[in-house]
Amino acid sequence: MKTFTLTSEYIEMNKLMKLLQLTETGGQAKIAISQGLVTLNGVTELQLRKKLRKGDKVNFDGVEVEMV
Repeated sequence: MKTFTLTSEYIEMNKLMKLLQLTETGGQAKIAISQGLVTLNGVTELQLRKKLRKGDKVNFDGVEVEMV
């Protein structure tokens, strides 16, 4: 499991995916989210700009990232 240290109150899901290079582009992140390929805390998440906060866990393509 990877961890991501928040430097503010939250980060938007699509920005996190691009920043950590889980997808090559922000557009690919949006497509993956809208197709239901991303889970947040074990539940499929369809909101492109879902705000992620400490303790949240995102899973995409077998990679899990926890916000710390």
